[in-house]
Amino acid sequence: MKKWALLATALAMVSGSASAADMAVKAYKAPPPVAFEPWDIAFGAAIMNDYVFRGITQSNHKPSVAAYFEPRFNVNKDLQFYVGVAGESISFPNRAAAEIDIYGGIRPTFGAFAFDIGVWGYLYPGGTCYYGGGATTDFAGRALSAECQANTLTNFNTMKKDVSFFEVYGKGTYTVNDNWSFGVTEFYTPSFLNSGAWGNYASVTGKYTAPSTLFGSSGVGMYVSGEFGRQWFGTTDSFYGTAAFPNGIHYADYNTWNVGVGFTYKVFTLDLRYSDTNLSKGNCNAFTGDFTASGTTNVTAINPGGLGSKWCGATGTAKLSVDLTAMTNLK
Repeated sequence: MKKWALLATALAMVSGSASAADMAVKAYKAPPPVAFEPWDIAFGAAIMNDYVFRGITQSNHKPSVAAYFEPRFNVNKDLQFYVGVAGESISFPNRAAAEIDIYGGIRPTFGAFAFDIGVWGYLYPGGTCYYGGGATTDFAGRALSAECQANTLTNFNTMKKDVSFFEVYGKGTYTVNDNWSFGVTEFYTPSFLNSGAWGNYASVTGKYTAPSTLFGSSGVGMYVSGEFGRQWFGTTDSFYGTAAFPNGIHYADYNTWNVGVGFTYKVFTLDLRYSDTNLSKGNCNAFTGDFTASGTTNVTAINPGGLGSKWCGATGTAKLSVDLTAMTNLK
């Protein structure tokens, strides 16, 4: 009887141990994974002392405001589709009301390589045609509209009523580590600013992001970034022609570069940047139709009148922006 009692006790102890083990496993069961949210929205706004695009002011070196709204669909963590609309205040010779951007594309990621491929439309509503000066036709003999004939800039520069255009683009970024990243960009349009001249822009970029501990526990971050690019052009249509080139002028190709430092805090960024181009004042005037251009000594093959523009020279910009995403900031 004693042997049977001992055996029963041993079996009970083994059974008790197994039950305890089962209870421990259940107590530490991992929580269910967080549901994947494919949809997101990025949006933001900015104010700057000058709106500079590829080295050339779009706001006559005056302050500008901007805003954007960008819905996104994440197929997975490495593939995103997006569309967006943005707007900037400008100051163009044709007195367009604003720049409205409509864009969309795809952003695939492969390890340290991130790509961005899409189409970008630049719309400039509210413009007025300026040609005037008593002309009824352009230099090629093509008739001008009544609006073009009726409106003359004080310096006799010209610009079409509608300068809207689109570009197809591709960007690639290689992230070396938490601090360094490098990139390349490529943009192409069959008619830059609706001038009839094709445009191709390519650049290389670099960015250094400082360690998050640089400013202690303040939450302030810092980066330094720069870009070197080149813009190539074709020949415009006859609207922008001259006596020597009645069927159109070949806009001067140019280099542009910028370098700057930025400071971030939560959703805010302050970017301080220097930019410049190698465009002469004369070729800058021929390209921009600058309504503030003056003088007679800046003669080039495509700028026979000698007007000179300061829209393409060295400039410094300060931009304060706020950027948010719904999944991160509105939850």
